[in-house]
Amino acid sequence: MGYLAKLRVWRGDKEKGELVNYNVEVSEGEVLLDVIHRLQATESPDLAVRWNCKAGKCGSCSAEINGKPSLMCMTRMNTFGEESEVTVTPLRSFPVIKDLVTDVSFNYKKAREVPAFQPPKNLKAGEYRMQQIDVERSQEFRKCIECFLCQDVCHVIRDHEENKESFAGPRFFIRLAELDMHPLDELDRKREAQETHGLGMCNITKCCTEVCPEHIKITDNAIIPMKERVVDKKYDPLVWLGNTISRRKSS
Repeated sequence: MGYLAKLRVWRGDKEKGELVNYNVEVSEGEVLLDVIHRLQATESPDLAVRWNCKAGKCGSCSAEINGKPSLMCMTRMNTFGEESEVTVTPLRSFPVIKDLVTDVSFNYKKAREVPAFQPPKNLKAGEYRMQQIDVERSQEFRKCIECFLCQDVCHVIRDHEENKESFAGPRFFIRLAELDMHPLDELDRKREAQETHGLGMCNITKCCTEVCPEHIKITDNAIIPMKERVVDKKYDPLVWLGNTISRRKSS
């Protein structure tokens, strides 16, 4: 049984914009992205919205729905009351291009700043061997679909534009953790995580974990362990003494 949903959709560009009210038909079993597509097809063919798979795997249709960063294709309309007003706005942490489409190039810039996997020099491709427990440890982080909801909700950049230069954000903290926990990666990423990517600026509020559509435990399994590794590396007096003695011997 269908009904008319009350939508408030942000319309505009980087110069100006406003929330516009619409009444859009909803059919049983539909998700918000279906309704946005119907709005395009019936009333607003110029509405800009980014999407691809409509299956929760490409991360393209990220938006803020009633103020919460979410995927439109994974937001079922039956989670709202028929009389409820549903507000759809673009990701707040990134510049608006048009309507619901934002410029997320910040994330690709940060991705290029993370050094690639560096395998042992004495091994060729096909010769890598590792224990299954190590595979499983980093596999969780590879589930990331780069929807950038965690980046959007992180208050370090959401509320402080000036931090973007020195703060990579949760998506890239799990990339750093994945590589640092990889038994075959030979690059020590602990100091870089702290000094280059701003790991110390994260105060582990877990808001990134709460919005992750892949249910990655970003805070507990990546950020906190990386913070502990940085502390061991930079501030443990025994580690410092051992490194000092090793340097003296090598010289």
